[in-house]
Amino acid sequence: MATKGFSVDLTQATWFKSSKSGPNCDNCVEVAYVTGAVGVRDSKDRSGPALVFAPADWRAFVAGTRDGALGPA
Repeated sequence: MATKGFSVDLTQATWFKSSKSGPNCDNCVEVAYVTGAVGVRDSKDRSGPALVFAPADWRAFVAGTRDGALGPA
């Protein structure tokens, strides 16, 4: 997968769901950390597309969700 000038191979990535996801939750995403990138995909469509973020951008997103900067869910 190529994005913003770099190529990312997610075929061998190890994906995981958040520890906050319940066993019966149907609106979860999965995350995979690979060298130089973070992949995010819909847990219900594992063969579908994935979003790819630079690690710093992903950290900023996670920090923003934790401190409420992105608003209520």
